[in-house]
Amino acid sequence: MSQPTLESILQENRLFPPPPAFAQQARITPERYEQLCREAERDPLGFWERLAREELHWFKPWQQVLQWDPPQAQWFVGGQLNLSYNCLDRHLENGRRHKTALIWEGEPGDIRTLTYEQLHQEVCRFANGLKALGIQTGDRVGIYMPMIPEAAMAMLACARIGAAHTVVFGGFSAEALKDRLRDAEAKAVITADGGWRKDAIVPLKPQVDLALAEGVPSVEKVLVVQRTGQAVEMTPGRDIWWHELAPTVSEDCPAQPMDAEAMLFILYTSGTTGKPKGVVHTTGGYNLYAHITCQWIFDLQEEDIYWCTADVGWITGHSYIVYGPLSNGATVFMYEGAPRPSKPDCFWELIARHRISIFYTAPTAIRAFMKSGDALPRQHDLSSLRLLGTVGEPINPEAWIWYHTVIGNERCPIVDTWWQTETGGIMISPLPGVTATKPGSATRPFPGIQADVVDLEGDPAPAGGYLVIRQPWPGMMRTVYKDPQRFRASYWEKIPPKDGQYFYFAGDGAHRDEDGYFWVMGRVDDVISVAGHRLGTMELESALVSHPAVAEAAVVGRPDELKGEAIVAFVILSDGQEGSESLRQELMQHVVTEIGAIARPSEIRFTDALPKTRSGKIMRRLLRNLAAGSGISGDTSTLEDRGVLERLRQEV
Repeated sequence: MSQPTLESILQENRLFPPPPAFAQQARITPERYEQLCREAERDPLGFWERLAREELHWFKPWQQVLQWDPPQAQWFVGGQLNLSYNCLDRHLENGRRHKTALIWEGEPGDIRTLTYEQLHQEVCRFANGLKALGIQTGDRVGIYMPMIPEAAMAMLACARIGAAHTVVFGGFSAEALKDRLRDAEAKAVITADGGWRKDAIVPLKPQVDLALAEGVPSVEKVLVVQRTGQAVEMTPGRDIWWHELAPTVSEDCPAQPMDAEAMLFILYTSGTTGKPKGVVHTTGGYNLYAHITCQWIFDLQEEDIYWCTADVGWITGHSYIVYGPLSNGATVFMYEGAPRPSKPDCFWELIARHRISIFYTAPTAIRAFMKSGDALPRQHDLSSLRLLGTVGEPINPEAWIWYHTVIGNERCPIVDTWWQTETGGIMISPLPGVTATKPGSATRPFPGIQADVVDLEGDPAPAGGYLVIRQPWPGMMRTVYKDPQRFRASYWEKIPPKDGQYFYFAGDGAHRDEDGYFWVMGRVDDVISVAGHRLGTMELESALVSHPAVAEAAVVGRPDELKGEAIVAFVILSDGQEGSESLRQELMQHVVTEIGAIARPSEIRFTDALPKTRSGKIMRRLLRNLAAGSGISGDTSTLEDRGVLERLRQEV
């Protein structure tokens, strides 16, 4: 067997069983979990087929559960359904007609509430509006919106008439928007005059105008929602106000039966170099996978008020703000804004005001909250919370403990979820009424998911290797839009097939412990090779953050003639701490104490911010450029604050 691909260097032995009060009420019990795992192992296709039949509405049954011609998968072949119907229409007949579907609060404090009946009417009207603009089944529609109810309506309206949407996060530049609209060959764009974020208006319509001025010949119409009321230019014949079109169209729009493999959406992920990848998801398998993972992992109960803090521009927003929760008939909370200097405690205020019971956010947000201290959340009544979740990147153990203690009051299970845009839904996660959790571990695969850790030859490497999926699953991406070779090369050819089995290559390093728990160690692109030892960034960063002076850390490697690579740490200090040479030495020794001498950073740089994507992920690639003294290269369209790079350059 090959040597381990990555070395696990951080030890975490704390174990947190499900709280008894939670476990007694949980949707999935330990007995049920064991039964589901046995069923999925014994008959994988029968497992997914039963769930599809029991959980979703189909206009026409399928002839074949899975057609697998690696790496091409087709699920529920011949079946027909509509995702908008599954999210809305069926709830009108099952007793949820007057149940609240959506609670929304804008950053200035305005609140809107929509029942399932009202949301259904608005989506039908939106769908007819799109038809009036000439949008047909099979067209692509760009959505560039703030976090307002119309963003979800636009997605559901596209799904209703069978037009594939491509949602572009409302903070992206005109250049990034143009690239995505052009690649998708979008026929129309749905946008707003602007949106509120951090006490300022984010202009959206002007960015659309700039993007289209640079050349997106496929776009014929721009539908504009009025949110902020500032003046915007409207191009006659192309641009239409939604509030002027809406009264002219009907609220009766039957859902179009769609083939299970009909394209539902294209969602672009940024590449390290070159143009972004258009990840394609189709209707039937994605609907089932988003639905069932949302139901089981978040233990959805009829009375829950569920809040995922992501934006609909990311896959998390697609699967766990819109499609997963609404398919389950849940009450979803949406917020337009973000924590900001004028309201650093706004999340805790919202949880108290709206009695949120399920809260799903990113580790980077949790670390920012930690930096602000315990006082702010403790000023608010968080007793409505019963379940917490994390998404986006591995969470370091100290942040996990803070989340558990300060936000969850040691009574809320935490579901630490691993998944990707490409997987469509959560792949590895605790089930909150079943799984004993370990801080920093995503624990075990979801029932029906065959995850493993292997080396580059496909042999098991539980002590440290590459995270792979061994079998197709319904939520998997189907291709890279207009680039099937990139799909093969990126995900299916990194590790060659072994004994006829193909490996989906996730691009993350991981290891499995003696209990079979998965520990994701970061992107394999972020691995640091120090004197022959391949170390994952997550564990190094966790060691730094465990020091009380450190709020957040990002670790990268830079070329070193002696060691191959040297460890460089960028560190944000906790409030009240000041960087000094003595603290730098103290932190270096702390890492040695936590992990060992091999992990001692060669350099620690104190900074006030880190370059992050707009979804909160640290862009370590840019930090590697800075640490090596080279220029910034590759795609930077997802960078949230370009000023951070300039400040880091000056500090260097």
